[in-house]
Amino acid sequence: MADVKKVVLAYSGGLDTSVILKWLQDTYDCEVVTFTADLGQGEEVEPARAKAQAMGVKEIYIDDLREEFVRDFVFPMFRANTVYEGEYLLGTSIARPLIAKRLIEIANETGADAISHGATGKGNDQVRFELGAYALKPGVKVIAPWREWDLLSREKLMDYAEKHGIPIERHGKKKSPYSMDANLLHISYEGGVLEDTWTEHEEDMWRWSVSPENAPDQATYLELTYRNGDIVAIDGVDMSPATVLAELNRIGGANGIGRLDIVENRYVGMKSRGCYETPGGTIMLKAHRAIESITLDREVAHLKDELMPKYASLIYTGYWWSPERLMLQQMIDASQVNVNGVVRLKLYKGNVIVVGRKSDDSLFDANIATFEEDGGAYNQADAAGFIKLNALRMRIAANKGRGML
Repeated sequence: MADVKKVVLAYSGGLDTSVILKWLQDTYDCEVVTFTADLGQGEEVEPARAKAQAMGVKEIYIDDLREEFVRDFVFPMFRANTVYEGEYLLGTSIARPLIAKRLIEIANETGADAISHGATGKGNDQVRFELGAYALKPGVKVIAPWREWDLLSREKLMDYAEKHGIPIERHGKKKSPYSMDANLLHISYEGGVLEDTWTEHEEDMWRWSVSPENAPDQATYLELTYRNGDIVAIDGVDMSPATVLAELNRIGGANGIGRLDIVENRYVGMKSRGCYETPGGTIMLKAHRAIESITLDREVAHLKDELMPKYASLIYTGYWWSPERLMLQQMIDASQVNVNGVVRLKLYKGNVIVVGRKSDDSLFDANIATFEEDGGAYNQADAAGFIKLNALRMRIAANKGRGML
């Protein structure tokens, strides 16, 4: 413990990280640098400065990372149409490598020899933070208080805060019963009634979206413009990456889009039920697959689909900064050179419906695909030989008595 002179703490200003700040000062007798990231969570981050100052912190970092988050992390992930276990859009997972990156940058700037985070010993985030930190600064020390202290309940944390004069508001019955994480891509909800997998989630839990039942009776249409696989405009209006996602969250939420209730397999081995609210990401996934459907070669598209589960797993389990993820990203990005054009969507009561797609780089040829006269563009007689050649191995096996029946 005496070896740690200065530590950079990922600090929100809430109960957990405020207790951690004081605990680090007392337990390690070290200087603490706080880092608070604005990832679009929708809450004021500036109050964290006053709280850190009140606890004697001299070096305080509060960074607006919204554009970097969407541009360099969310958009690259969506180029791969990334989904974990068939449903989860990785809203929490994709934020962790950016936080780890910034923790290490601040450690280098301030001469700190350690970093610290508030992730528990039961979750995935401890793995994501620490794998990222070690990949970017191999010799860094990592302090994970939840794996060291005995403050293993909210009541113990509150008692510790009161004993040490840490300013924490008691919310009483008004406090959310859920453990929540929010950024521009999503809000996650865990704990409370969700720990019973048979109990339906509560309607008043949701923050960003109306229920599909209460969504407008008239559909909302919008057009998304793509350049190299990324959305650059909505309804013809150019927007930055963070603005695109914020606007899609607003439109999608108003139409009841993006709610999810799943049980996922955590990397540490347990199953966990969570609810996720990802309106903009749900729209982005549907639209991106639509623009790729006319601009990607068949085999490239199929190969991407085969690689995607591995890519999703790498993000979920914290390997964003690994050589294999970086290799896959280069392949994915190379596939997006011609993923340009416009997708038209209809949003209606929780549904994202593709109603049009167009591109100057489209591989769709109406002259060949038509059910009408094609003017000789496609010789249907060619299909006979194609079918026979593809059936050859099955015909040989059947002649040898090795058919399936």
